[in-house]
Amino acid sequence: AMASGGPARAAEEPPPPEPPAEQKPPPPLPPAQEDFSFLPLVHDIIKCMDKDSQDVHQVLNELKNKFQEMRKLISSMPGIGVSPEQQQQQLQNLREQVRTKNELLQKYKSLCMFEIPKE
Repeated sequence: AMASGGPARAAEEPPPPEPPAEQKPPPPLPPAQEDFSFLPLVHDIIKCMDKDSQDVHQVLNELKNKFQEMRKLISSMPGIGVSPEQQQQQLQNLREQVRTKNELLQKYKSLCMFEIPKE
């Protein structure tokens, strides 16, 4: 952890959620927005139907698999079982803790405990 001169973060604050590990090695960059888009596949399906192509079944399968992948991804996300109300409550608790700690910090600063005593 880098020490910064800014305000200290509350110790209780959870680290940002990490994406679940996948079988294939992760790309160096975070997944592109397109990875979560169904539109290209839907577009391919429509093109296949326009041409009466037999590929339509394959593309439909790809779409189905993508839906399943996304469902797995979503269900494995940290905090997915926490209701919005609970999230609001947690946020309020954390804000309250930050406020209390800031007040204590101000109080300690005003006590001049950190000054070298004069002879």
